[in-house]
Amino acid sequence: MQIGLAYGDVRGQRDPGVIAEQIQATSGTAWISQGPNLDALTTLAVAGEGPAELGTAVVPFPQRHPLVLASQALTVQAATGNRLTLGIGAGISLMVGGMFGLPTDRPARRLREYLEVLRPLLRGEAVDHHGETLTAVGSVTVEDAKAPPVLVAALGPAMLRVAGELADGTITWMTGPRTLADHVVPSITKAADTPPRIVAGFAVCVTAEEDAVRARFASDFALAGQVPEYRAMLDRERVDGPADVLLAGDEDTITQHIDRLRDTGVTDLMLAPIGTPTEQQRTMEFLSGCPSGRVPFVETT
Repeated sequence: MQIGLAYGDVRGQRDPGVIAEQIQATSGTAWISQGPNLDALTTLAVAGEGPAELGTAVVPFPQRHPLVLASQALTVQAATGNRLTLGIGAGISLMVGGMFGLPTDRPARRLREYLEVLRPLLRGEAVDHHGETLTAVGSVTVEDAKAPPVLVAALGPAMLRVAGELADGTITWMTGPRTLADHVVPSITKAADTPPRIVAGFAVCVTAEEDAVRARFASDFALAGQVPEYRAMLDRERVDGPADVLLAGDEDTITQHIDRLRDTGVTDLMLAPIGTPTEQQRTMEFLSGCPSGRVPFVETT
């Protein structure tokens, strides 16, 4: 199991230059979230070439036609030496419908059609698709760009089945160990022809003030606990809210959390250090020597 770090809106980061500098020092996997502020793919392109694997976790696809997303992804590939893993998702329905006025019905059907168009486009193939939810005619060519692996943020059974059949794996966020072991891992593995990549994302804080950190996280992420997509996974985990799946505690406690997550069958952890600057520093220093995986970037100055 590999351990990578998350950047972007999930950590309140808004400066693409600073993020790019951190990513350039990365030796493992650097994941960047797509929120309402920074554009994830553009930020990765700014980072340029370097040793790290770069991943989006995730880019909502309803707002980006596959011809547009293929162009963006392949441009990032050309700019970064083909280091991109493209994570996409259906997006939070309240945002997709409320902010963009786009349909949110039949998410699995829409995902299937989208991947049926996107994957050939990423390989440089022409498409002529006239489907139930999508029309796409054309091709995308970017010099020296290879097709990136595609991961899908999938939680429900139907979405996990499509991800297993048509993508290279899945990415989760705030999905607890019981749900990963009993639902996510077996569902996508059953649907996949080859072992899928399964990236589990969590906020993490190494701290002596676990109760205080959980209280702050519960307040800061209260709305996330009400989002239907996340709420379904929290209910499946049988917990009250996001603070209950936060990885928080001292070094021994975090080690136990990571060991339990490794036992679920996930292939990667995507960790977002949170807390005060002192707590984040302690977290990064701990993760740099964590025996359960390798961390891409540790800032010690």
